[in-house]
Amino acid sequence: MEHSHVHLAWLGAGLFALAALFCVPLGFEANGLLASADDPVAIADRALDRAFDRDTAIHETEAALEANDADLAKSFVDLADDRGTPVPPELKKRVDTAVDDANSASATAGSFARGFITGEPEDMAGLAGTTVGDLFVFGDIRDAVREGSRYVAGQEYDQLVLGLACLGIAITAGTYATVGAGAPARVGLSAVKAARKAGRIGTRMADWIGRSLRDVVDWAALKRAGASLSEPAVAVRTAREAVKVEKADGLVRLVSDVGTVQAKAGTQAALDGLKLADGPKEMGRIAKLAEKKGSKTRAILKILGRSAILLTIGTFSLVSWVFAALMALWGFVSSTKAAVERATRRHLVRQKERRAERYAMMAASRA
Repeated sequence: MEHSHVHLAWLGAGLFALAALFCVPLGFEANGLLASADDPVAIADRALDRAFDRDTAIHETEAALEANDADLAKSFVDLADDRGTPVPPELKKRVDTAVDDANSASATAGSFARGFITGEPEDMAGLAGTTVGDLFVFGDIRDAVREGSRYVAGQEYDQLVLGLACLGIAITAGTYATVGAGAPARVGLSAVKAARKAGRIGTRMADWIGRSLRDVVDWAALKRAGASLSEPAVAVRTAREAVKVEKADGLVRLVSDVGTVQAKAGTQAALDGLKLADGPKEMGRIAKLAEKKGSKTRAILKILGRSAILLTIGTFSLVSWVFAALMALWGFVSSTKAAVERATRRHLVRQKERRAERYAMMAASRA
């Protein structure tokens, strides 16, 4: 009976050892993922290990060139170089040529002017013009007058553009007052406003901005201004008075994060981030990623999507793997301990029995 118990203990130890061989590596991986849950850079690096290689880099770079997106193509080339999987030299040369063409004066001058005047950019040069117009308040005044007049007249208007224009006037005043301390927020706000006009803000992000603006902007004050909103000077004064700056912290943090992405990774990356993020916290994660990855950010967002900033495996599943690994190790140690104890006890019992037999034989021989 004792003999069978020893075999059962060793069998259990073997089974737990097999389970440990399977669970422990996954448990370590899960523990590492849990530890990096608040680090978008670590999350992106882990995901890229599985999703990005030389073939992917070449394919995505060529696809970006075919789509006339030189900025994205350059981002993939930079990411490939950073990860030690560089693309062929001839493809790099095509990318460099495309970037030079996209940045040429003839290709950007007209678009820049249209963006500056209309505030409705068609490309990156146009967005640059829009941003310059906003920095000199011209763009925000134009948008506040246009959308404010429609609002007062009961016509269809864009509440987000109107609210952001009012906030922009207040932020711009603060930027000049602090000698540029609010510049990232100012630049980021222009990008958010332009993204809204171009339909490049995700639905959940747009909903959050809309809710925040309802708290920040005194819409009744704008309504009371009436037809005078069509006059730029009155529109500026009304906008400043209507914005409750003390309630704008959340929006200011958001547009500051957008400005950070724009400064570190480019305007297109900022727009891609606004399309991808569901709210300000996720935009903050994208800003952290951009601060570390720079020009490679667009390629990372294109390849990984939301998994660039968020764990794709649920926390419960990760904890379960860690728990399974611990249980497998505990089971192996416990079973091995039980098997050794039973084998030792069986050995000691047999020694006692042999000594008893020898004593019995010696006693019988003396008799």
